[in-house]
Amino acid sequence: MTYSVSQLLKQDLPLQPIEINGWVRTFRANRFIALNDGSTLNNIQCVVDFEQTDAAILKRITTGAAVHIEGELVESQGKGQKVEIKVNSIAILGDSHPDDYPIQPKKHSFEFLRENAHLRTRTNTFSAVMRLRSSLSFAIHKYFNDNGFYHVHTPIITGSDAEGAGEMFRVSNLDAKNPPLNKDGSVNYKEDFFGKETNLTVSGQLEAESYAMSLGKVYTFGPTFRAENSNTSRHLAEFWMIEPEVAFMDLAGNMDLAEAFMKSVLNYVLEHNREDLEFLEQRLLDEEKTKPAADRSEMSLIDKIKFVVDNNFKRVSYTEAIDILKDSKPNKKKKFKYIIEEWGADLQSEHERFLVEKHFKCPVILFDYPANIKAFYMRLNEDGKTVRAMDILFPGIGEMVGGSQREERLEVLKEKMKALDIDEKELWWYLDLRKYGTAVHSGFGLGFERLVMFATGMGNIRDVIPFPRTPQNADF
Repeated sequence: MTYSVSQLLKQDLPLQPIEINGWVRTFRANRFIALNDGSTLNNIQCVVDFEQTDAAILKRITTGAAVHIEGELVESQGKGQKVEIKVNSIAILGDSHPDDYPIQPKKHSFEFLRENAHLRTRTNTFSAVMRLRSSLSFAIHKYFNDNGFYHVHTPIITGSDAEGAGEMFRVSNLDAKNPPLNKDGSVNYKEDFFGKETNLTVSGQLEAESYAMSLGKVYTFGPTFRAENSNTSRHLAEFWMIEPEVAFMDLAGNMDLAEAFMKSVLNYVLEHNREDLEFLEQRLLDEEKTKPAADRSEMSLIDKIKFVVDNNFKRVSYTEAIDILKDSKPNKKKKFKYIIEEWGADLQSEHERFLVEKHFKCPVILFDYPANIKAFYMRLNEDGKTVRAMDILFPGIGEMVGGSQREERLEVLKEKMKALDIDEKELWWYLDLRKYGTAVHSGFGLGFERLVMFATGMGNIRDVIPFPRTPQNADF
């Protein structure tokens, strides 16, 4: 029977003869193979009898080589592991050329590993990150499935800009060198494949809303795209979004849902990915030692996750938050990069982290934001100047979730679209939802990579997605 490394390291002796496949991490003294197959952070030691093994085979056991081993699981004779494999036979499935194999058994910079993204999961750090990413994905689907949500696959190609950001990737099959033109010299998109200008989506929310208004509780989990020419550690051109939408749910219910959801998903990895979390936590602790004392985090990785799972989220209005920030020491002493001077300011990460880490010392949900800094589809409050929006703020990262109660009133929504110069003809179907059985409904969006960053402690979003897409970079 063929086993995984993870299964064998958990196995109680004795065990019948076993078979295993994997990649060589190291081979020392012509005798000891450290073998890994991606199922766990840890390698299993395989002991070769070099006197009984063909010299030609021994020469091919190099770092990165894929091998098939048959042998016996025995109690380890050395330190560092309880069990090891006594090798009876070994077959080389795929050679690895030691002279130019990039992932040598030494420390590599993250920048170097991004240039070798096709191989970087052969390192402990990236294998741990991607196992956590997989677990978080499963936990998200599990939570929604357990709570009566239906998974909706919303379009990747769209004719609308849900966020109004305008930074979208165009989808076209027109001749790039000689496109059809209108009389005024502009491109005639009526001749294009879809008969109109289309783009890669920035959000599945609007389509999810339409399904929520018939299925009740739905969610999307798919790729989204933004053509923002930014090279910061927080931006990707292609990223994944989780967007639930629920009919008959107001802003308070939306906040309840988001809090329960976040706690459930993060608790799942605490219970199922402890080994990887502990490894990544130690990596962060080692990294922190190289920083000035003032820049070091006050919480370890696992403590930060527990901080979210174990605390009730404090609910604070935007107006109250502005008053707190205006009167705070960092603001008065001009320690903030962006000084808060008046109501209406768009909060930055430094302000959000202050509220979470210094003032309330728990996760925070801010609600009732100024209408002019939020999207057109958010429900206008009776004061006429705020909307029923909410953002969830986490330690170390700031905003994690953004959502709102959606504007269900047809005439109010039309007025908001008119004020923002959004063409009703483009979103006729979205307006129809307000004509035929409209009702209170709400939802939120969570950037999956931002969640993975929080759960792994990684500082750059390019290191939590398998193949990052950024300006001037679409390799792999």
